Amino acid sequence: MAEALRFHLDENVPVAVAEALRRRGIDVTTTQDADMLGADDAAQLEFCARERRVLVTQDMDFLRLHREGEEHAGIACCALGTRAMGEMVRSLVLLHELFTAEEMVRHVEFL
Repeated sequence: MAEALRFHLDENVPVAVAEALRRRGIDVTTTQDADMLGADDAAQLEFCARERRVLVTQDMDFLRLHREGEEHAGIACCALGTRAMGEMVRSLVLLHELFTAEEMVRHVEFL
């Protein structure tokens, strides 16, 4: 059976998004949960790769790391201020339903 997506929200994504995903039974951590506040982008991607979690972010700097070939378990992003919280939650639920963890490795999805 394919491994379900698990998410990690960086510090730019409201914690309420994590709470909404958890209410839907989706496995999600936050930068705060992982005690990574202030960690640099490369450390965040490394944590996500190690934990097999798709990074959810509104920080477009992660796209540069992706282009440079940094290993990651997937990135789901949208530019800061372009999506309401409910839209982000709906988009992430849809990703969770459509993709497996394996399909998201080294893949970027725009919310």
